[in-house]
Amino acid sequence: MSILLMAKGFSLGISMILPIGSQNAMILNQSIKKNHHLTTAAMFATFDIFLIGLGIMGGSLLLESNDIMFNLLTWGGILFLLTYGGLSLKSAFTSGAAEEGKFTVNKSLKMVVITALLVTFLNPHVYIDTVMIIGSVGGQYQGNNKIFFMLGVMSASVVWFYTLAFGAAKLSNQLSKPRVKQAIDIIITIIMWSIAWSLLQTWLLKVSS
Repeated sequence: MSILLMAKGFSLGISMILPIGSQNAMILNQSIKKNHHLTTAAMFATFDIFLIGLGIMGGSLLLESNDIMFNLLTWGGILFLLTYGGLSLKSAFTSGAAEEGKFTVNKSLKMVVITALLVTFLNPHVYIDTVMIIGSVGGQYQGNNKIFFMLGVMSASVVWFYTLAFGAAKLSNQLSKPRVKQAIDIIITIIMWSIAWSLLQTWLLKVSS
């Protein structure tokens, strides 16, 4: 029974994390450059574990009922995602020596940590997935069943982020080619701006209701 519950949790966790989002985009970018990519994976896994635990243990109810927190997270997330997407778009269309030089400039560990925190905690979609959706499903279980389910979900984050980091780093020579890198930067821009647009739509829907 415990293995089945962990498998259910793992399946739900993978289904939530697999679609390309801001965390996955950042790990992909850092891994191509081999710039603190394993540290980034470790941070995202740790953040997810914290938020998943918070949701399953009842934090989803607090988030749903707090309009001020929802507004702050939504608009902070929109501004950050628009900026992040704009920087990726600029990187995609920076030509010649300037672009070549950019590949060799890596972020400091401090900057990677700050960016990882912003990408996670200023993105309301992270709370919707980990705290609200996973929290509401996990909240249906009791006692040890809840623990096993929660461990399954948490393990999905660890497995996915490290797999993505190792895989992208392994293929970094192919992924860092100018044309491929330009395509990735454009895709990241589209992802970031699409998430920002969906956040705005969610906010407008909540305000009008």
